[in-house]
Amino acid sequence: MTPPMHPPPADNAPDALLDLVPFGETEPMALAVMAANLQAVASLSTRIRAARPLPVDAFIASRHQFDAVKIVTALGKEVHGAPLRMGVLPRDLCIPILTHVYGESQLGGRAAVISFHRLQHIDRQITYQRGAKIALHESGHLLGLEHCREPGCLMRFSKQLDQLDLLPMRFCSACEYEIARLLKKTVRNRL
Repeated sequence: MTPPMHPPPADNAPDALLDLVPFGETEPMALAVMAANLQAVASLSTRIRAARPLPVDAFIASRHQFDAVKIVTALGKEVHGAPLRMGVLPRDLCIPILTHVYGESQLGGRAAVISFHRLQHIDRQITYQRGAKIALHESGHLLGLEHCREPGCLMRFSKQLDQLDLLPMRFCSACEYEIARLLKKTVRNRL
């Protein structure tokens, strides 16, 4: 039997701590790789939700980009689903003071968003790895972590793709410890 080409349905992880919310035409494989790495690297149970239309109210026509803050704010106000949610867009994101962002999160909040627009590479595996790294980085912010100074940590700020590509798919030991501690706190708060 041939495996399905699309991610599992929205109810594939009823006790998920994070919902991935695709907007527009997002590659199912990119979502699956992100979900798998969120689970394997951060122990963050993740559910892939049904795709939504692009958030036209967040589109900035003069910049041809989507306002990341508007998307994060809207996702953060949603009451149904997992306690954490991360939007995923194929289009470019910005915030008012920066020309572009790979992702944006509420520090210690409920919502984040990432974009695959600037992560593209001729090798799809590299594109997927970049997306997973950004998703892990933004999930760290959601849990309350700030940027890390350790050279090999996913919580280190990456301004350019070559910096992101050099990072291994892991957190430093201090950030890993904090993620585990904060996840336990998040789970306790759900009960």
